[in-house]
Amino acid sequence: MQYWLLKSEPDVWSIDQQKKVGTKGSSWDGVRNYQAANNLKKMKKGDLCFFYHSNIGKEIVGIVEIIKTAFIDLTDTQKKFVAVRVKYKKMLKKPVSLENIKKNKDLNHLSLIKQSRLSVMPIDSKSWKILNKMSNI
Repeated sequence: MQYWLLKSEPDVWSIDQQKKVGTKGSSWDGVRNYQAANNLKKMKKGDLCFFYHSNIGKEIVGIVEIIKTAFIDLTDTQKKFVAVRVKYKKMLKKPVSLENIKKNKDLNHLSLIKQSRLSVMPIDSKSWKILNKMSNI
């Protein structure tokens, strides 16, 4: 299993909206950055992802699971980019803010800090555990 972080602007698609669609999940589409798209292509069914609210909040708020691997993104008229399907797993007990992530020296290697505009990024298992601990899971 691999771990990931998916960013979404909560006024466009929030963890609450993700939760409401239930077990059928929803497409994680609209990614138009090649590095982020390549990360989508590496995802496997069952991988877990942190759900990060970007712009508003700037915090990890929940966890979603990959339920369908990469397929052509239907919102891409040129058919160059892919999407995955994700379903809601759980809300974090306490959101983990970007500010607190930056304060933890064991997390300063994360793409969330080094490549702040990247919307889909891998999270190593050690960092996954640290972030879960920070959220009181």
